[in-house]
Amino acid sequence: MPEVERKPKITASRKLLLKSLMLAKAKECWEQEHEEREAEKKRYLAERIPALQTRGLSLSALQDLCRDLHAKVEVVDEERYDIEAMSGMEGRKKMFDAAKSPTTQ
Repeated sequence: MPEVERKPKITASRKLLLKSLMLAKAKECWEQEHEEREAEKKRYLAERIPALQTRGLSLSALQDLCRDLHAKVEVVDEERYDIEAMSGMEGRKKMFDAAKSPTTQ
């Protein structure tokens, strides 16, 4: 029997159109999700962090406030550094253990 050339069920232009529509819809969904995430982040920060009141404070009170904020930032930075260092150490330990173990032949 001779082979019959099958025609595709969908034309190339229709396929391209559908692909571009799917990409446009995906982009729209991604942008909406991004906006929702940003709104959630703002809501969370507004809920967790009180507004900073600096009106009516004297120079020494402002300096004390700055010192307190700086100390808090230092603590957070140290914790972040420790977490990053520990996660890096764990990764290096795993690589060392894998290199140390004999390979099977």
